Amino acid sequence: MAEASAPMEIDADAPISSKLNKAKAPLASTPKSAPWVEKYRPQTLADVAAHRDIVDTIDRLTSENRLPHLLLYGPPGTGKTSTILAVARKLYGTQYHNMILELNASDDRGIDVVRQQIQNFASARSLSFGPKSSVKLVLLDEADAMTKDAQFALRRVIEKHTKSTRFALICNHVNKIIPALQSRCTRFRFAPLDSCHIKERLEYVIKAEGLDVAESGLSALVRLSNGDMRKALNILQSTHMASQHVTEEAVYLCTGNPMPKDIEQIAYWLLNESFTDAFKHISDVKMRKGLALIDIVREVTMFVFKIKMPSDVRVKLINVLADIEYRLSFACNDKLQLGSLISTFTNARCSLVAAAK
Repeated sequence: MAEASAPMEIDADAPISSKLNKAKAPLASTPKSAPWVEKYRPQTLADVAAHRDIVDTIDRLTSENRLPHLLLYGPPGTGKTSTILAVARKLYGTQYHNMILELNASDDRGIDVVRQQIQNFASARSLSFGPKSSVKLVLLDEADAMTKDAQFALRRVIEKHTKSTRFALICNHVNKIIPALQSRCTRFRFAPLDSCHIKERLEYVIKAEGLDVAESGLSALVRLSNGDMRKALNILQSTHMASQHVTEEAVYLCTGNPMPKDIEQIAYWLLNESFTDAFKHISDVKMRKGLALIDIVREVTMFVFKIKMPSDVRVKLINVLADIEYRLSFACNDKLQLGSLISTFTNARCSLVAAAK
């Protein structure tokens, strides 16, 4: 068995540091028409917006030439790929394209790719660009999409080529990675980004691009991103292309999400109107504003947590709303599910009246 890399046990959420990095300039060679997600992608480890404990640990291991195999997991848009690419740039400088093999979900990653492409790259003699650049790097993005056979084959490749190659696996769902691979990697979990980090990064991009963004529009971008920096930048760019003045209404109109005031109105109908009137009003709003029922259900679910009601009523309500969302995800009939939504609130309203007596 090949020599194992330095042992290291890290498998915890990364505390968000309050120390933020201001120098986050885009690449000079990035075309003006490039997506802002790529144009403003962090180029160094110091530019990564959050997860400073993880980034500082990887930076230290890289500087000491003790980089282990890595498994980075967590929700999308939290900096996993950017961190690994920044590590590659630090290790290999301008030659990093020649020293890494990058595969993602768009590539065929069955067992044949592991046995041929990855095996050939790992076994090839590496060029040396410095004392810390003797090992090559294999980057497997969205590794949870790999077949089980490919993962078992990769396990043996990792063991065989540990001396000359480091493997970095990136995924959203760590439970889809076989335990044999997990045990060979140092695991880092990238949690969703805090609102302050997303807001700071958006403010930097807004200033760099010279955009006209209202404070309400910025708050809407942060709220809709749900801790996903990639999503926040994509929404900002899309909204700017549709409207020169980025407001809260423009953001929600661009994404198709229901506005908070619409959800409050829908919740009022659900809790106060008759079945027939509520069905008519909500259907009219859906048609007029082009809203998806599944988005309405998700937002109403969050709104339920803000309403004062007995715990047992809230539990039943949330449980049924979850079932409705699940059925909608399988393209069930919208009218039937809307009827189920209104019926659920009608029953909850009766329970609230009974509890008040």
